[in-house]
Amino acid sequence: MSSAKRQQIIPPAAQMMYDHFHFAPATRVGDMIWVSGQVGIDAAMVPGKDMEAQARLAFEGLKATLEAAGATLADVVELMTFHLDLRGEMADFTKVKDAYFPDRYPSWTAVGVTQLAMPEFRVEVRAVAVAGSGAA
Repeated sequence: MSSAKRQQIIPPAAQMMYDHFHFAPATRVGDMIWVSGQVGIDAAMVPGKDMEAQARLAFEGLKATLEAAGATLADVVELMTFHLDLRGEMADFTKVKDAYFPDRYPSWTAVGVTQLAMPEFRVEVRAVAVAGSGAA
């Protein structure tokens, strides 16, 4: 039986979402970290104006959540992304993703969906990380 304890990760910027929607932005057990879906909103909860802006904001949210959990983007082993216009906006999304993951790419599944939490959202990004695994 594992002695690892489950820890909720709630960065200060995500406290309102935790309180209102009742979910942890991330959960850590041992070195494993599961990050809930990150969407393209800024600190004022305003969605980015297009796919590139929303993708950038989602990856910044992922980065901040991982940092609060004691990890980095280099520790991400799996990405799952949900897209309203998978084929039409994939090039724009991939350009931003590749800026955050320029090498040592994580496993990635991209899924086209008909809806996200708000009609303005274009993409949602979730991840699994193993703390310390990205060290060169």
